Amino acid sequence: MAATRDSWKQYVHQLPDPVAVALAEDIGTGDVTCATFVPADQRSVAKIFCKHPAAILAGVEVGKRAFELVDDSLEVRIVRESGSALSRGDTVLEISGSTRSILTGERTALNFIQQLSGVATLTRRFVDAVKPHNARILDTRKTTPGLRALEKAAVVAGGGTNHRFGLYDMAMAKENHVAATDLVRLAAGIREFRANHPGLRIEVEAQSLQNVRDFLALDGIDVIMLDNMTLDEMREAVRLRADKPVAYEASGGVSLDTVSAIAATGVDFISVGALTHSAPAVDFSLDIRPC
Repeated sequence: MAATRDSWKQYVHQLPDPVAVALAEDIGTGDVTCATFVPADQRSVAKIFCKHPAAILAGVEVGKRAFELVDDSLEVRIVRESGSALSRGDTVLEISGSTRSILTGERTALNFIQQLSGVATLTRRFVDAVKPHNARILDTRKTTPGLRALEKAAVVAGGGTNHRFGLYDMAMAKENHVAATDLVRLAAGIREFRANHPGLRIEVEAQSLQNVRDFLALDGIDVIMLDNMTLDEMREAVRLRADKPVAYEASGGVSLDTVSAIAATGVDFISVGALTHSAPAVDFSLDIRPC
């Protein structure tokens, strides 16, 4: 059966649960600290709150799942949804039940919320930086192994747009792919791909304006990546496009200092690997009290 643009979703459900893996990694054979120092029958209420002056929340649903996997008798309530703008002191999750269970799940829940909120917060900074231009901020495949679905969800929570999920939901002929062929074979490959995968997009990477001219002459390309091009080259590429239904993605050397000028060239997308590989974690903490 031909793959479709959303076919990645069926594969995500077949992957190991990253929350269960993280809990197993942390708990191992058991929480010896809680077993030693916390009475088995003690109950508490707790909250997770933001300690950062300004942030975008992501992963709160994952934090909730961490507590529920530790102990399904815990009552866990989401106070703020992913995508919410937070200030210091804002509560995002409330938990009540066994003190041992709350403390056992604490670090895993915090790790996911902190990391994913970092991705969402950095994404929002890039999204805000390209206003009022129409360029959309894309993520990449430069994700933490095993956490791609969660990190890409965090990008969306921050206002960004997901690029392809993996190697199977979009054809992306990058520099090394293009170097291994010529324009005649590339054109034939595009026709073959269209016949076999009618629901998927094709993107090709241009290293020069001549590459752009060559690719614009071919039918069937959805996106041309402008890799490490200067602002003048990007503006010229946009001019060369005329009315051809091809989108441009700018890539390489993108930072908060450069992204606004890149967006002003008229490109449609700007991909930023830093969204997922270099986002600083947002500080959250858990406060607990016996009841």
